[in-house]
Amino acid sequence: MTNLTGPEKSRYVQDLFTRIAHRYDLMNRLMTGGQDIRWRKEVIRRAALHPHASLLDLGAGTGDLAREALAQQPTAHVTAADFTLAMMRAGRKDTDHFGWSAADALRLPFPNEQFDAVVSGFLMRNVIDSLQALREQFRVLKPKGRIVILDTTRPKKNLLSPFIWVHMHLIIPALGTLLSGQRDAYTYLPDSTEAFLSAEELAARMAAVGFKQIGFKRVMFGTIAIHWGEKL
Repeated sequence: MTNLTGPEKSRYVQDLFTRIAHRYDLMNRLMTGGQDIRWRKEVIRRAALHPHASLLDLGAGTGDLAREALAQQPTAHVTAADFTLAMMRAGRKDTDHFGWSAADALRLPFPNEQFDAVVSGFLMRNVIDSLQALREQFRVLKPKGRIVILDTTRPKKNLLSPFIWVHMHLIIPALGTLLSGQRDAYTYLPDSTEAFLSAEELAARMAAVGFKQIGFKRVMFGTIAIHWGEKL
């Protein structure tokens, strides 16, 4: 399904996440060996939230990053936004102390310069226009605002490449089928990872829309990257 483009890909991705919403968090824990919890903590640390900062968790899914933001900075004003209602319904809790918003990453329903930070977890490889998504995040950030992106990335070839291939193309689809019954959703994950930008290419696109002081690090044997930058 990685050959899909434009509105067709957008509809497919929305339907896919609707179907796996009830098992999304469990699958993340299993696929990453629980490491995604640590990565999300780092994402929020790199957002450098000050007291009463405003943060947008874009492509929030079930709200893990939004909750981590409040765990690290309880006075922050957090908005969790996603375009798949089923994901937000699956994650929403009565104890949440942040707002939820239905939002398309390519046309954000927020005014210019509203947020001190924008973070996302596993959003960018799913958007149909990564440059436009970055432009929108740049637009809604205040001057000196920070962007932090957690997503998959194409791993470099190394001695572990055969084992990475087996994990992504055999183990993950098998787990996904067993726990959610949605094998195509978990074949989409490795396929979309391999079709997505390299860490260097995503950094270049961040620079192209105006972000400065850009950096990134790879984790999980080079299959995951955390990017950060600032709007100066």
